[in-house]
Amino acid sequence: MIPRYTRDEIAHIWSDENKFKLWLEIEIAVCEAWSKLGRVPPEAVERIKKNASFEVQRILEIEQVTKHDVIAFIENVSEYIGEDAQYLHIGLTSSDLLDTAFALQLKQAGEIILKEIDRVLDTLKRRAYEFKDTVMIGRTHGIHAEPITFGFKIASWYTEFKRARKRLENAIENISYGKISGAVGTFADVEPQVEEYALEKLGLKPEPVSTQVVPRDRHAEFFAALALIASSAERIAVEIRHLQRTEVREAEEYFSPGQKGSSAMPHKRNPILSENMCGLARTIRGYLTPALENVALWHERDISHSSVERMIAPDATVLLDFLLHRLGTVLDKLLVYPEKMMENLNLTRGLFFSQRVMLALMEKGLVRKDAYELVQKHAMDVWQDKNRDLKSELKSDPEVMKYLS
Repeated sequence: MIPRYTRDEIAHIWSDENKFKLWLEIEIAVCEAWSKLGRVPPEAVERIKKNASFEVQRILEIEQVTKHDVIAFIENVSEYIGEDAQYLHIGLTSSDLLDTAFALQLKQAGEIILKEIDRVLDTLKRRAYEFKDTVMIGRTHGIHAEPITFGFKIASWYTEFKRARKRLENAIENISYGKISGAVGTFADVEPQVEEYALEKLGLKPEPVSTQVVPRDRHAEFFAALALIASSAERIAVEIRHLQRTEVREAEEYFSPGQKGSSAMPHKRNPILSENMCGLARTIRGYLTPALENVALWHERDISHSSVERMIAPDATVLLDFLLHRLGTVLDKLLVYPEKMMENLNLTRGLFFSQRVMLALMEKGLVRKDAYELVQKHAMDVWQDKNRDLKSELKSDPEVMKYLS
């Protein structure tokens, strides 16, 4: 069973509290780095680590005056550490805090999403084995094709989510870059050793050549990974919706005691969770376009990306986390009807054997074109007349029986 779910963990990543906490960790790591280079007294660093703190409401109050969030943050922290505040933010620009913290936030969110993917994978694997011998008709264009098993169908979903996991792992790796290189990224007022030390302590790597910001192609890759995961989830949700259609009814979402499907029609059992997942996937994919638009900034930076990221980062990660949890729950409780699968398999009265018959005729010496046309003629007759079946039609044809016993 999937553990009890709460959205609080991933939502907290995007809270002011967590953001300022990360900013403070960055500032302290930079102070430690400067200390190793002799710029900041070691005892001052210890006092800063001991006394440094912040109060979210106070920062917001200061920002009302300064109209600058980083300056408001520095002023509030300075109120806690007093004289040692002179050692804060040496050589840094706002984006050193913003982009480094953003990388940490995306990394934190990505790791939570990986856990949800793992839960989906575990459920898919278990249910694929459960139904590995449950025969059903395979469909192409929505039309009966040849038999498969339901476990085979689920195994396809499983391998897709294995790819999704790897894709997100790569995106997390490529987003885990910060920058502490000062204005326009030239290290004019901060030493490269400071960046190297601070980022290593924070679990990030230095952006090889930053501008004033970390280049946004990294972020676009991350959001592309989220969009693809959402699309893979939607693929499963769409399939469940089709299988739950009244005319098919081979599988359906769990319908709990007391649940209602319609305010007007008491008989209704609707795939509402799968439909919800499809809507969420559309929304998550919608966040990819502005992430791609953020790649092309003016010169060494502008802030057109900032307002975008403040919206799409929390929304996309929280929604995807929720979507994956919902997907895992639906798959875990999915009701499957093997008898209905077999009933539907036989609806076309043997037509799914058409390729095998054609190949058997070819093995006996009939050229492919003639074998195809011979089998198709009888198949079309069976399509038109529900009282006919393919085997009987074939056995009654002397041309077929010239080749087959």
